[in-house]
Amino acid sequence: MPSPLNMNNKRQSEALPFIGDPSEIEKKSFEIIEGLIRGKGLAGPEKDVVMRVVHATADPEFAGLMLFSKGAVEAGLKALGKGCPIITDVKMLKAGISPNRAGGSENNFCFISDLDVATEARKTGSTRAVAAMRKASNRMDGAIIAIGNAPTALYEVMRLILEDGIRPALVVGVPVGFVGAAESKEALSKLKEVPFITNRGRKGGSPVGAAIINALIKLNTNE
Repeated sequence: MPSPLNMNNKRQSEALPFIGDPSEIEKKSFEIIEGLIRGKGLAGPEKDVVMRVVHATADPEFAGLMLFSKGAVEAGLKALGKGCPIITDVKMLKAGISPNRAGGSENNFCFISDLDVATEARKTGSTRAVAAMRKASNRMDGAIIAIGNAPTALYEVMRLILEDGIRPALVVGVPVGFVGAAESKEALSKLKEVPFITNRGRKGGSPVGAAIINALIKLNTNE
């Protein structure tokens, strides 16, 4: 015979507003997001990207913070269609990117944990993020570069573009933090040489970077 305690627990659990169907959870989430960002002037594929960011962060403020250079989404889709490399600053961002695209996950690169990168950073007095971007530089032409953690990595990417003539297909620069994050994104927003997606202020991070890339992947595969 069930104890009164177990019966009370059962009644309480039955009263919880639980949705178990993943597709229904996603559908409901995007319905809520649609209402939260209404009136922000978003439309087309840029809106799809912003909605994915809001979904990943549960932060509707991103709807007013995201910045897209002209044709940035289209440039990202074109590159993905060609199976371009995706280069990330940290492993967390790399791990968050869906493998469901031309090129596959084996075409995603992150060098920050490589021993030679650590050695180079110590030798030059730079961060590992900077050394990792330098190691990746020979793969950057035509690639999508996603920076979610390290402002120094974003600054190095911009230096490579301006001084070495590297031409990525798209730079997704959304580092998070209190030192250099907002400033590096402000600098990216003024870059004319390559398409970019970024956001204003200190907010950002690997989940934001992954959400942007995954939104592009979904758009590219018409999911």
